[in-house]
Amino acid sequence: MVTIRAEISSDTGAREALLNRGFGPARFRKTSEKLRKGRVAAFAFTAVDAKGKLIGTVRLWHIIAGSAGPSLLLGPLAVDAKHQKSGIGRALMDHAIATARAEGHDSILLVGDAPYYTRFGFFQGLTRSLHLPGPVDRARFLGLELTEQALDGAEGLVAASGEMVEALQVAA
Repeated sequence: MVTIRAEISSDTGAREALLNRGFGPARFRKTSEKLRKGRVAAFAFTAVDAKGKLIGTVRLWHIIAGSAGPSLLLGPLAVDAKHQKSGIGRALMDHAIATARAEGHDSILLVGDAPYYTRFGFFQGLTRSLHLPGPVDRARFLGLELTEQALDGAEGLVAASGEMVEALQVAA
């Protein structure tokens, strides 16, 4: 049995190990990382097996989607290699999208494999006039509207927003 739950602080080490196995050190050089670096995730979910072992992760981050305004950036999504193709990625995505919608967010952007993410409603055309702060394969830059026409006519630079990690540490 797999459970999807909100990430807890003790998940950090296992999450980072999973992401390192899946993406390697190159993940820190990706353009999307520029938008995440130093920020607190808006939402973070983990998939755990019956023994409580972390086997999947997905996170969403606050961003400004150019003229469309506040949005979320999804990523990274990862599932342990031994558990891939068993529906865990789908479950994490469904949970993340449902939570974003329930919390009143209008849209989600991501950079990822279009054939995988289109099944969740992500579409390249929604990001046509949006730009990321670094190089990106345009065919992998996708958007999802949670509110009808949320990204209609959106243009401009996608920028990081949301709480900084340092601000959280100072408040503690």
